[in-house]
Amino acid sequence: MSTGRLFLIPVTLGKSSTESVLPISVIDCAKRLAYFIAENAKSARAFLKSLPSELPLQQINICELNEHTSPDELAGLLSPLLSGNDVGLISEAGCPAVADPGTNLVALAHKRGISVIPMVGPSSILLALMASGLSGQNFSFHGYLPAKADQREKKIRELEKDSRLEKRTQVFIETPYRNKQMLESLTATCAANTRISIATDLTLDSEYIATKTCNEWRKQEFPAIDRRPTVFLLQA
Repeated sequence: MSTGRLFLIPVTLGKSSTESVLPISVIDCAKRLAYFIAENAKSARAFLKSLPSELPLQQINICELNEHTSPDELAGLLSPLLSGNDVGLISEAGCPAVADPGTNLVALAHKRGISVIPMVGPSSILLALMASGLSGQNFSFHGYLPAKADQREKKIRELEKDSRLEKRTQVFIETPYRNKQMLESLTATCAANTRISIATDLTLDSEYIATKTCNEWRKQEFPAIDRRPTVFLLQA
């Protein structure tokens, strides 16, 4: 028996229509699948309902893969694939397996000889980089920086130094309720001419993108980005 295929299916970055950000080929693929692996089953069902799926939702099998999933549980998630069924891997937002727990499952799928098929869709990291005006030739994504202010500012100084030496754009994210603290740390720590870019609510009607020097950010009132998904970038 041949194995199924693992489709890496992007989803919307927020409450926007699927048709506005997802290709028809992705929507058609997701609509026909009966097996999914997702960070959160509830939000996965909401996504499938919005397509809408060709199958009744109660007939769709959704297994969860998140930060609480142990390495020992990963093999079990591949069972439908090993039985010949195609499976869709979806994230909470954007592209699966990028800053996402799906990475380990994809690695295991390769070890088991399962075909992995990435599909086109929105990535907040790349969209932010594209819109920032900062270097897209040499960049690095760091995920979350430390939560404590002193450790966060130490890390920012390290990233700024690396950016200056290597002409590299540094990209990172923050838990939305700490966005204001992140911007405060950036403007308090970076040199006056270091460029800082903020990309908030990407692909949504409330989208906000701005790139300014650190000194320019200090001179203005901060934008209202708290509790809104945001990508931060800097280049010294």
